[in-house]
Amino acid sequence: MKRIIIKGARIIESGKDFQADVLIEGERITRIDRDISHETAEVLSAEGLILIPGLIDDQVHFREPGLTHKAQIATESRAAAAGGITSFMEMPNTVPQALTQKLLADKFAIGAQDSRVNYSFFMGTSNDNIDEVLKTDFKNVCGLKIFMGSSTGDMLVDSRETLETVFSQVEGLIAVHCEDEARVRARLAEAKDLYGDDIPIDQHPIIRDAEACHLSSSLAVELAKEYGTRLHILHISTAKETQLFDLPEPGKEKRITAEACVHHLWFSDEDYAEKGAFIKWNPAVKSVVDRDAIREAVNNGRIDVLATDHAPHTIDEKSHSYLKCPSGGPLVQHALPALLDLYHEGVFSLETIVERACHAPARLFDIVGRGHVKEGYHWSI
Repeated sequence: MKRIIIKGARIIESGKDFQADVLIEGERITRIDRDISHETAEVLSAEGLILIPGLIDDQVHFREPGLTHKAQIATESRAAAAGGITSFMEMPNTVPQALTQKLLADKFAIGAQDSRVNYSFFMGTSNDNIDEVLKTDFKNVCGLKIFMGSSTGDMLVDSRETLETVFSQVEGLIAVHCEDEARVRARLAEAKDLYGDDIPIDQHPIIRDAEACHLSSSLAVELAKEYGTRLHILHISTAKETQLFDLPEPGKEKRITAEACVHHLWFSDEDYAEKGAFIKWNPAVKSVVDRDAIREAVNNGRIDVLATDHAPHTIDEKSHSYLKCPSGGPLVQHALPALLDLYHEGVFSLETIVERACHAPARLFDIVGRGHVKEGYHWSI
């Protein structure tokens, strides 16, 4: 059995910041203590270095199957590992869309063969696949994904009847993309009236505005409260939405949780002039006020999870005009460096980053043996 001792690391774990050695035997951490020694162990000096758990990214788009000119599970899982993300949960809007148990199983097979890190895949929802949805085994599948607003790879669920059925009958976690489709379409029509087909990129947060997000998020929360659903709202992008979520209470488990993505913590609408369509995401990057409110919600615990929404496209695709340019960008290799930059700027503590990007996703998605630097936990990817 291979043994490794990491000596003198500064460990960030469960809200604590302390120095210790870590003994690894085989695939597990077996001891955390001061001055560990073992005559057959390889010793790695970590003096002056920080040791944190591998990050768990609950929202990625790795583009396989069907969109492999953009990316593949093999390439993107390598990028994730390079960026310190050692577990990912991938979304169903591939080609074909993961709307049946067979197609979902096909993606798990690709993951088993090609992924360099730990993985799971979301089951997709449409207006008419409820029979397949209800077959989902949430012991093995991380959750159910609903697009309550259309995005890249249209899987829009706009039937109130379907939403009521899903929220009332699904026992596992439901993750939702929330933008009100009717409002987005109305705002887009207004922009076309003003600009024709040559819509400036700075209109993106006006077309997909804060009210579109709040209308949809508040509906999801309403349904979850009515039916007691385990709801997780993805990529919060507005100040108003943050108030939909409760502050954490010691010893009380939240049934309704929220995620923030790195780009909504980093950019604002002031950046469209320089970055253009390269920061075109759905939901849109919005105002400085929105960005700062999301940062505050991460710090106070209204927002539970940090993620990437990694969604790569080709340079050519991102260089098209507004109406033809897809939304999304690559982030798995850059999220942790960006979060550490925000730590150095005083926005987040290391303890907060580790809680939101490691501990919380492990807890909320029932991931065993990962997300912590603790005895008995995995140490490798």
